[in-house]
Amino acid sequence: MSGKKSFLIQLLILLAIYGIVQGLIMGGIIDAYIQNTMVTICVNIILAVSLNLVTGFTGQFSLGHAGFMAVGAYSTALITISIPTVWGFLLGILVGCLLAALIGVLIGLPTLRLKGDYLAIATLGMAEIIRVLLLNFDFTNGAAGLTTPQFVNWNWLFIFTAGTIVLIKNFLNSRHGHSCIAVREDEIAAESIGVYSTRTKTLAFTVGAAFGALAGGIYAANFFFIKPDLFNFMMSINILVIVVLGGLGSLTGSVIAAILLAVVSTLLQPFPEIRMILYSLVLVILMVFRPQGLLGTKELSLKLLGSLIPGRKPNSGEAAVDTEPKTERETEPKTEQKAEQEAAK
Repeated sequence: MSGKKSFLIQLLILLAIYGIVQGLIMGGIIDAYIQNTMVTICVNIILAVSLNLVTGFTGQFSLGHAGFMAVGAYSTALITISIPTVWGFLLGILVGCLLAALIGVLIGLPTLRLKGDYLAIATLGMAEIIRVLLLNFDFTNGAAGLTTPQFVNWNWLFIFTAGTIVLIKNFLNSRHGHSCIAVREDEIAAESIGVYSTRTKTLAFTVGAAFGALAGGIYAANFFFIKPDLFNFMMSINILVIVVLGGLGSLTGSVIAAILLAVVSTLLQPFPEIRMILYSLVLVILMVFRPQGLLGTKELSLKLLGSLIPGRKPNSGEAAVDTEPKTERETEPKTEQKAEQEAAK
């Protein structure tokens, strides 16, 4: 499938999703409760996709995404309170993303030299510092929180969510994205071929922080009320659960996992006593049978769906795309066979 044809199909799918949901909203089928659930799903998609860039594609274990979400939420809330218009909402989103990106650079440069658990502790500490500062600043109203005007509708929700996925996908397909994957696979080998690992990790961390702030701005402009305790340690864990469940290194996996967990949580609302038990049980079962996540490192595509149809063998050009590098054993037989053919000639 050519790149242009694939792009047109993806564009048609996005337009179809937008048109169907817009029609259901205009027809009154999607009520306010379902719209709030949709906002939660889209916020989780933006958070999971941006964290997957840092954790799944760059291999950096970060637990600070709730902090960046808090920066975006409070920036949007404070500006929309002062300028209660759509332009104030957009300005708040922009300021929140820029401020979070700046914090990402300042925090990323010293901490991203750490690895594994040490990096997770450092980013968790950064998120807690942001939360405590918001608790103590006068202009944030401390623990009492802020009441914000609502500006989010389906149009803005679709633009921001689809835009996030497209932008991060294009980033991963660029030279910088390939550098991120190289750092994840083998940092020493990546350095040997000219990839500056610290610069690459800081760039991924900064981009992820900006989109995390975007999710926070959408949250603040929809749910009327925010307070610092909303952006605690458990928020970062919930985002990480979505990323791991969908598959480290799969954008579409993060999208599917965010939708699945939101639907499961909504269906369990009538059972408040055992809701978290059943929710946790679903996660345990999924991770037992799919420890690599729902999609692993694959991306959902028409080729992949076709290969899953029983009795249908994919053509040579329809192999499912996998970001896992091939090992020497997989490439050796082909090389030897080619050498034998050349010798026979």
